Amino acid sequence: MMTEILLVDDHHLVRNGIRLILDSCDDLSVVEEVGSGEEALDYLQKNKTPDLVLTDINMKEIDGIALIHIAKRKFPTIRTSVLSMVEDSTVVVDAFNAGADGYLTKGTDYSELLFGVSQVAQGKKYLSSAIAMEMVGKYSSLVPLIYDRSELLSRYEINEREFSVLELISQGLTNAEIADQIFLSKRTIEGIRQHLIDKTQTKNTADLVRFAFQNKLLE
Repeated sequence: MMTEILLVDDHHLVRNGIRLILDSCDDLSVVEEVGSGEEALDYLQKNKTPDLVLTDINMKEIDGIALIHIAKRKFPTIRTSVLSMVEDSTVVVDAFNAGADGYLTKGTDYSELLFGVSQVAQGKKYLSSAIAMEMVGKYSSLVPLIYDRSELLSRYEINEREFSVLELISQGLTNAEIADQIFLSKRTIEGIRQHLIDKTQTKNTADLVRFAFQNKLLE
């Protein structure tokens, strides 16, 4: 089944190159190419709705994300995908939140571009592999820290309130100052401090704080 595409990019030469690539695939056909978000919306209003809008991000007046948002609202069945040089993860998230079904980069190779567009045309979501790997890398760098801290707190049976006190102890606050800050009595704070020392088998407050930083309980 042929997928009809509206191509939106404000650079004429870029549009021509992308069109040649897309039209080289038997299942894809660029039915129109326009240079702005306004032209794209005008085309959608006056013509048969294409299967897919493939748009750049950075355009004057109506940018790609705004175009996707408006197009999705007015033409709910239409599929949309970004094709841009922008690889910022925040922009990627904004695009998907606006309703994008795919996000491809202009730096991707020929085969991935065709594959990604085809995936979106078939009703699937697609994210360019380069961006996907970058985002996974950012996420995975956070996971061990989150996991290790949670595991350590559990290992030493340190609960949420005790951890809050530990953070304040590490900032050099006295028992009275901590008590005022988290609305507990000074005596309760003294007890929590001692419990933390006992649970971590440290000698004193200084040793407790050193232990917490060395074992990544605190940063």
